[in-house]
Amino acid sequence: MNAHILIGAASSGSGKTTLTLGLLRLLSKRGYAVQPFKCGPDYIDTQHHALAAGCPSVNLDTWMASEEHVRELYSRYGAKADVCLTEGVMGLFDGYDGMKGSSAAIASLLQIPVVLVLNARSMAYSVAPILYGYKHFNPTVRIAGVIFNQVAGESHFSYLKQACTDAGVHCFGYLPRQKDIEIPSRHLGLTLDEKFRFEEFADRIAASIEQYIQVDDLLNICSKETENVQSISAPVSSFSSRKLKIAVAHDEAFNFTYQENINQLKEYGDVEFFSPLRHFSAPLSADLLYLPGGYPEFFLSPLSANKSMIQSIRDYALSGGRVLAECGGMMYLCNSITGMDGISYPMAGVLDQEATMENMKLHLGYRMGEYNGVTWRGHEFHYSSLRNPMKSACQLYSARNTPVDTALIRYKNVIAGYTHLYWGEQCIFDLWK
Repeated sequence: MNAHILIGAASSGSGKTTLTLGLLRLLSKRGYAVQPFKCGPDYIDTQHHALAAGCPSVNLDTWMASEEHVRELYSRYGAKADVCLTEGVMGLFDGYDGMKGSSAAIASLLQIPVVLVLNARSMAYSVAPILYGYKHFNPTVRIAGVIFNQVAGESHFSYLKQACTDAGVHCFGYLPRQKDIEIPSRHLGLTLDEKFRFEEFADRIAASIEQYIQVDDLLNICSKETENVQSISAPVSSFSSRKLKIAVAHDEAFNFTYQENINQLKEYGDVEFFSPLRHFSAPLSADLLYLPGGYPEFFLSPLSANKSMIQSIRDYALSGGRVLAECGGMMYLCNSITGMDGISYPMAGVLDQEATMENMKLHLGYRMGEYNGVTWRGHEFHYSSLRNPMKSACQLYSARNTPVDTALIRYKNVIAGYTHLYWGEQCIFDLWK
């Protein structure tokens, strides 16, 4: 078995994530080696892919990385998999500039068959022209078939099947309207809190897929040979040949990372994970301290109360240690964070500014800037803002090259900002060269 599937949709909210998680869990339970991928810069869906499949999920993004790098990632991570399952982003053809950077662009680049998931709650035979359009709009994108979501029952499904026949698109089945497989939201992502029992949830979706979708048919149609892609060497640190020690914050408060970023850090030396919530201090002998984004706003009291951890990070940063702090990690380094309850919690005090969750407003999009002679790309996604923000070390731009007011802060050897950087094919230590 060597099946390649990209789950696409006409729009966000169609059921891509639900279907992807259920398929990952079902195929894993059947004994297949499954490799999950995610189109675009999302660092939340990939966590849930990993829980459903039992292995890390990898981002495929043609704006943050070169096409050559994306090909290499897909080939390398999928080499030993029976099934490579990729979840799309937004609508199939929605990119940062037309189709550029879209799920369709990934499908075309890697020649992955697309399985559409369409929300049929308010439609019946009218899906026919939609399916016909998706099948014929771009000949480089292969539409393998469709799965309908939010179907009222067999009578409703009969109209949808007729539409598939007339549009010439294969139908793999449907998911019925079921409240117990609806995904709760936290901001734009799924919740991982204790109230949401993910394992039971994934098993419920898998059982529904087993009952209503022709999975064997889907796997057979989406099987293809893996293309041989030339391997790309990992970037090598330009400032040192010795083996480095890298400390990465990872717990419920800090977990927005890209899998390939972590893998690249391991190329430079030993990666040690630590918890700002539970441990007493950060690894002070590290050559780099990485504080990724996450959900610090939901853990303000315990983060602020862990004084020994805060002091260790403050001492490390003020003594010249290299620190990379992204989004939630950057907020943690501020003087304080004001929560959604209006209460201000003291934090590390490394960066002379305050973060606040008051008057929440979504800031979302790709970011790019040149620093130390190197172009850096990444993604911004947050609801917080800064009071008395520090000056940016460089100008950042959107994917359409429009200046944005997002800062990349440099203080001593601390580099921080709201942007989640991607360095899968770059040397992250070039930030400090």
